Amino acid sequence: MSKCAAIQMASSPNVGANLLEAEKLIAEAAKAGAKLVALPENFALMGEHELDKIRIREVDGHGPIQNFLAETAQKYGVWIVGGTMPIAGDAENKVRAACLIYNDRGERVARYDKMHLFDVSVPGTDEVYRESDSIEAGAHPLVFDTPFGRMGVAVCYDLRFPEFFREMARMGMEILVIPSAFTAETGAAHWELLLRARAVENLCYIIAPNQGGFHLNGRKTFGHSMIVDPWGMVLDCYKTGGGFVAAEIDLERLEKVRTAFPVLQHRRFI
Repeated sequence: MSKCAAIQMASSPNVGANLLEAEKLIAEAAKAGAKLVALPENFALMGEHELDKIRIREVDGHGPIQNFLAETAQKYGVWIVGGTMPIAGDAENKVRAACLIYNDRGERVARYDKMHLFDVSVPGTDEVYRESDSIEAGAHPLVFDTPFGRMGVAVCYDLRFPEFFREMARMGMEILVIPSAFTAETGAAHWELLLRARAVENLCYIIAPNQGGFHLNGRKTFGHSMIVDPWGMVLDCYKTGGGFVAAEIDLERLEKVRTAFPVLQHRRFI
C-alpha cells in the first residue's frame, strides 16, 4: 500500500505565487505520508486571458517551472504528477498542455500531452472556451510503470471520453491520475459522476486533483478534488480552496476486486 495525494489550488496569473503555494501543499502532503503527489491542471498559471499561457511556455526539458517540479520532487522525496504546464508546440502561437511526471529523485520519467481540447459553450451560462486557439492536441495515451502501480494519465476534458480509458485499461492501467480545472457549472453536474464511473468501468483507482475556487480571470472552478477506489467509493474529497486529499492505494485489494468481478475480461469490444 502507498499513500497518494491530490493537491487542490485556486491558481492565479502570478506564476511565482502559484509555485510557492504548490510547494507548501506538496510539503504538507509529504509530511502526511504521501509518496505520490498530483497537482491540478494549470497549477502554475490561470491567466487573465487564454493566450497568457504562451507567454510563459517553456522548451521541453528547460525552464523554471520544470526546474521547480524536479527540485521539489527531490527535496521532499516524492513522485510528482505535475498537473499541466505550457510546453512549446510545433506552431509558434500554440503550446502543448503537458503533464510531466518526476520520480522522487527529481528525474522526469514521463510526459502526457492533453489529447481532448475543451472547445465548448457551457449550457445555461455565457461561458465559452476554445482551448484549440492556444493549445495543440496530444496524440498518444500514456500508461507506465511506477512503484505505486501501472499508472495512466489524462487531463480534465479527457474524462468525458470513455473509449480513451478503455484503451488505457487494455494497456494495463491500475491507477488513473487526472489533473483538472473543471468549471463550477460542469463540475457540479458531472465531476464526481464521471470520476466514479471511470473507476467502476475500468476497476482502477483514480487520483483527481482539481482547481477549486475563484480566479482573477473571473472563472470559478469546482474543486472537490478526490481519490476514488475501484468500486467507485470516494476515499477522500476536498471541497473548495487550497488543500489536499490523501488515501492509500492498495494493489492487493485492486487485484481481489478484478479477480472476483472480472469486467475487463468480459469485454466483447476490444
